[in-house]
Amino acid sequence: MLPMNNLMLVSILSSIFVVTLLSFPSPAEAVYLAHFCPNTTTFTPNSTFQSNLNRLLSTLSSNATSPSGFYNATAYSSSSNDAIYGLFLCRGDLAATDACKSCVSTATSEVVQRCPTKKQVVIWYDDCMLRYSNESFFSTAAESPRLFMWNTQNVSGYVTDQNRFNQLLATGVSEIADEASNNDRKFATKEAKVSESTSLYMLAQCTQDLSSGDCNLCLLGAMTEVPRRKAGGRALYPSCNIRFEVYPFYLHNSPEASPSPRDRAVSPPPTKGGRSRLSPSIFIGGSIAVSVVLVASGYFFVRRRSIRKKYNIPPNQENGRNDYGTKSVESLQFDLGTIETATNKFSENNKLGEGGFGVVFKGTLANGQEIAVKRLSKSSKQGVQEFKNEVALVAKLQHRNLVRLLGFCLEGEETILVYEYVPNKSLDCFLFEYKKREQLDWSHRCMIIGGIARGILYLHEDSRLRVIHRDLKASNILLDGNMNSKISDFGMARMFGVDDQTQGNTKRIVGTYGYMAPEYAMEGLYSVKSDVFSFGVLLLEIITGRRNFSGFHPTKCAPTLIGYVRLGNCGTKRKGWS
Repeated sequence: MLPMNNLMLVSILSSIFVVTLLSFPSPAEAVYLAHFCPNTTTFTPNSTFQSNLNRLLSTLSSNATSPSGFYNATAYSSSSNDAIYGLFLCRGDLAATDACKSCVSTATSEVVQRCPTKKQVVIWYDDCMLRYSNESFFSTAAESPRLFMWNTQNVSGYVTDQNRFNQLLATGVSEIADEASNNDRKFATKEAKVSESTSLYMLAQCTQDLSSGDCNLCLLGAMTEVPRRKAGGRALYPSCNIRFEVYPFYLHNSPEASPSPRDRAVSPPPTKGGRSRLSPSIFIGGSIAVSVVLVASGYFFVRRRSIRKKYNIPPNQENGRNDYGTKSVESLQFDLGTIETATNKFSENNKLGEGGFGVVFKGTLANGQEIAVKRLSKSSKQGVQEFKNEVALVAKLQHRNLVRLLGFCLEGEETILVYEYVPNKSLDCFLFEYKKREQLDWSHRCMIIGGIARGILYLHEDSRLRVIHRDLKASNILLDGNMNSKISDFGMARMFGVDDQTQGNTKRIVGTYGYMAPEYAMEGLYSVKSDVFSFGVLLLEIITGRRNFSGFHPTKCAPTLIGYVRLGNCGTKRKGWS
């Protein structure tokens, strides 16, 4: 009979096998999510382009063991018209694993079946993404097409304190976006303890050809698509992705410790006749090990099969169609020469106004479209982060009472935003100028108030993300040719990607005194109520035609317009009000 340590060895080996099986995705399966291949660009079968495509896919597949989990390549012949550019990106924790190799291999073989004769393709799997195009896209952030998925279970089924969950999610996603943007792997994960029984697991990743700035900008866009009130979800773009779950879905970097020499199996000496005697305990231990492995294998297979059932994919995204009507970030980028030509090299004659962040110029593009160009000053308080915030935010907001962002420019030392041109400038130009004030009769004022209210309602309740503007004032309300109001200047805005989070706090107080809610001005606490307070001040200014501070002449009982209205007219008549 063999020593008891052999039985222990069988148990240890079977345990290690099961843990390994459950910890690592099955390399034999690549779970397909969605694909996108428009009909606008196709190639002829058996053409030079197809030959280049085959070579590209072969190159990508053969480099699937890349240590970084990322690889890009170009295949071309004598004609540059037949060039094709492609890359793959494996989930950062799977780099150089069999799971990555298997996923890329599956993608390169399935993509030609799902998208035959298409020149532009993006296909997503659970463990990797593959993309190719007849146009070079390397080192360029793309936010379209996009895929959104969310867990069918609500977070309320896991935690009782949903506000804590939402706060940890918003903070954690922001932190990993910054971390991923600023490391070479362009990958970051984070775990946060929500309660004794529930943890939150988060992941952010970009393709490694992106700069830190482009990666950050892409992830900012993805952050706004984080599903609300769900126990898990993900936003997948061609250049970046964000995911969160209430279970660990990625591998931790700490490898399993190697067994010590004394734990390694040693073969027993053979018995007489060359046969070894096996004790019943070995048969029992082996049977248990096999049974456990079979059960674990079945569990893992079912779990992989259930991924599609557990998640919802909007019907219009199943084949990768992008019906959201928003442009990708790269399509919004203007070159500096185009803007200089449109504004006559930022001529003083084209100057529309000047604010805290810089100067606004009127411009005309080559196609005759009029634009407003916001050129940030080098000493601007806004800075690069707020600039990225405004681009990522406003590009996703579509409402008739919000000013429309047409594009941006980041070139050299120039930081520029391009908006639709609004001919009547801002509300303060009419409200606080004596001659123009007469144009604002009560019907126009009511229409302007209603437009501002609709814009705020959209930001707070109806958009895909909750947005707190934090700087609502008369100079940030623009008026179009029909005197319709449009909210502008989102450089100080803050967004929340979940329904239940309605407030935040900051040590950096920004905005305009006189419009700030007391709790924000004194303690840095902002919420939807902060914007409502600012709207109330704006409402008083529209009704009275007076500024809250500088345009109001203090009385004995009230130094501001707000105080005057709150305390009554102090026994005097409201003279000089419009």
